Amino acid sequence: MSASPHSKSDSLDLAQRAAGILLEHKANDVVLLSLAGVSDMTDYFLIASGTSDTHVRALGRSVLEDMKKETGQMAHHVEGLEQGRWVLLDYVDFVVHVFHPTLRNFYQIERLWADAETIPVAAEATR
Repeated sequence: MSASPHSKSDSLDLAQRAAGILLEHKANDVVLLSLAGVSDMTDYFLIASGTSDTHVRALGRSVLEDMKKETGQMAHHVEGLEQGRWVLLDYVDFVVHVFHPTLRNFYQIERLWADAETIPVAAEATR
């Protein structure tokens, strides 16, 4: 298990909200993976694509700002926000990956984590 003050259901709710934020800002191919039984580094991976470097940056910033404003959650680590090719937002209990489509295709992160269960993104995750 990840070292976290949140329960699994709390971390799922937070990951679902982050997924909702991505969808509200027109992210493509939003996928939520449960890493339970696969890895103990985090509970969930949230993966999405933007349409361009600018869109990837905007998606990353939207998740950072809206999660802080709505849930009080702040990312513990952020990578790639300035470049906009692959933005990584580490919230400890879940990690958000926002890719430029060519990089998502290249890294195929879903294939790397093929043993992880795909969690449906809840319709109520969006406002």
